[in-house]
Amino acid sequence: MAQTPFRVEVLTPEGSVFDEEVTMVSTRTEVGSIGILARMQPLLGMLVPTELRLYRSESDVVRYAQGEGYVQVSADGVLVLVEEAHTPDELDVADLREKLKAAEDGLSSAEEGSEELKRCSRDKRRWESFIAIAEGKSPS
Repeated sequence: MAQTPFRVEVLTPEGSVFDEEVTMVSTRTEVGSIGILARMQPLLGMLVPTELRLYRSESDVVRYAQGEGYVQVSADGVLVLVEEAHTPDELDVADLREKLKAAEDGLSSAEEGSEELKRCSRDKRRWESFIAIAEGKSPS
């Protein structure tokens, strides 16, 4: 059965990284994974770092390493607003491992309940997800 295409736009602070019609969006919110199809009920969700998959068709999938952000589903389509979105081939695993190490070091020295602890925790989660995506693994 053919799926109905709908418009998806992925925006970062640097601008639009994707603006096309797809048949499905797959991402992860704070409460779990989500697949979005055409004519889905309106939704607003907080996104976590993961692999964003945009299905042009069953065999044509555009993949991004997505940072934190939001997804909005409306009658007009889907809007994905994220801090960053990179194709897997843009990711440098060595650089990501350095960033992960810095986040882990920050976690060990940050005071309990501090903003620094929260930031380092978010960074650690992002870099772990991005490394998994760069290595072709599914982020946890």
